[in-house]
Amino acid sequence: MTDAHCHTVRGEGRAFLASPFDAAPREGDVAFFGFHPWDFADGGELGADALAELGRKLAANPGAGVGEIGLDRLKVKTVPDGMRRAFREQLALAAEFGRPVVLHGAKCWGETLRECRPYEGRIPAFLFHGFSRSGGLLPDIAKLNGFISVGPAIMNRHAVNYRELVKAIPEDMILVESDATAATAAETPAIEDIARATADARGAFMEDFAETLERNAERFVGLHR
Repeated sequence: MTDAHCHTVRGEGRAFLASPFDAAPREGDVAFFGFHPWDFADGGELGADALAELGRKLAANPGAGVGEIGLDRLKVKTVPDGMRRAFREQLALAAEFGRPVVLHGAKCWGETLRECRPYEGRIPAFLFHGFSRSGGLLPDIAKLNGFISVGPAIMNRHAVNYRELVKAIPEDMILVESDATAATAAETPAIEDIARATADARGAFMEDFAETLERNAERFVGLHR
């Protein structure tokens, strides 16, 4: 089973790995290279050298995507100019190379979506990682050939609003993710358990849902090949 977004490999199924530049995914895994918005929360800039390095990494890895990139207001009240510029520059690079993108948009999904709209048809697919807004944005996400990955929060039966959102995600847009890091891997639920909880919330049979997830995962990364 595919973990659609993580930061470390845990020996489960295929991983879409948002990895440091020196990380080597296993055979079958897909690497996503990019600069996280938290790197710019203090007002810093991406810089020409770092952007060029990202371009070289993408050129050397034709199966890789771009991510996780985006905007964030968890750590700041307003999005810093440097963070927004870094996001735009990385979106432009993803469009240049024709690569799928993993998005981060904590507390500013509307803004993140607006920045992506000019790339409709130019970037093959977008993964809205950690998306937790209401279903009102789902039609706009679909227009971008967007996917939404469901995370461990689905296992919290008290997360009523999140569970309602998960029920509303169209079948051809849904994925599952662990978002596991090296520091949290041991305590993060297995991706199969997350998928099972998601299937349960949606009233789906696990066997059928697992097939749906794999089809969607392959579409997400396969659209640029």
